[in-house]
Amino acid sequence: MPPLIQARDLSKRYGSQVALDHVNFAVETGRIVGLIGPNGAGKTSALRAILGLTPYEGELQVLGREPFANRAALMLEATFIADVAVLPPWLKVDQAIDFVAGVHPKFRRDRALTLLAKTGIAGKRRIRELSKGMKTLVHLALTMAIDASLLVLDEPTLGLDILARRGFYDALVNDYMDATRTIVITTHQVEEVENLLTDVLFIDQGRIVLDCSLEDIAARYAAVAVADDRVAAARALNPFHERPMLGKRVLYFEGADPGKLAEFGEVHTPSVSDLFVAKLSRNAA
Repeated sequence: MPPLIQARDLSKRYGSQVALDHVNFAVETGRIVGLIGPNGAGKTSALRAILGLTPYEGELQVLGREPFANRAALMLEATFIADVAVLPPWLKVDQAIDFVAGVHPKFRRDRALTLLAKTGIAGKRRIRELSKGMKTLVHLALTMAIDASLLVLDEPTLGLDILARRGFYDALVNDYMDATRTIVITTHQVEEVENLLTDVLFIDQGRIVLDCSLEDIAARYAAVAVADDRVAAARALNPFHERPMLGKRVLYFEGADPGKLAEFGEVHTPSVSDLFVAKLSRNAA
């Protein structure tokens, strides 16, 4: 079965600025993929290409289609939540449901009503009367009520408090995700989503720095907090990054022998956010 998303030598320029530099990656069906990178790394450009919102160079297939040339057909199978509210402030929640039902053939009104009932947001309320968190939950309910194969999220919880963010992700996993759907998400709040992710794509300066499943991260990468008097010996095992922590040095390794690492301290799998910092620190060196 071909990947749901397949990019080969995908490139995007804005004048002299290179946003995507011949990137290659694939996303399989039923995965939750975190596209993670610093500001200006190329995340939004990649998402816009996937959604057919911008032309590009190279090859890109999404759900078996070339997205820029076939965007109308693609949007029957893919949905998108951006980092800014896009619902008109004068619109009532019930009217928003009516509108989406009228324009999208795969929208399920009953599902939208069920999802909104869990939020406690009344249908007669206008969008301008809702908090940012409530607006985001309305947007999520409308989106999840569409029977789509691909959901793309670009900083969907930006500016929300921790309770609203937790509610958003709980709804996403418990009420939307199943084996037939795929989610691609960008966020700066990596710690909050890493337990949801099945795969990560690290991107920096328009290039893919890491393309890996969470299972492969556990198998390939290790971190050890080493006492200062043993750091020189541990460095002989070729760590790719290190940082100070509470009087010790945390050394990061790829493909090292766990038995040898254990001689220097407790070995653990780095978190996604720690691995991201380590990888990009090496990339910048």
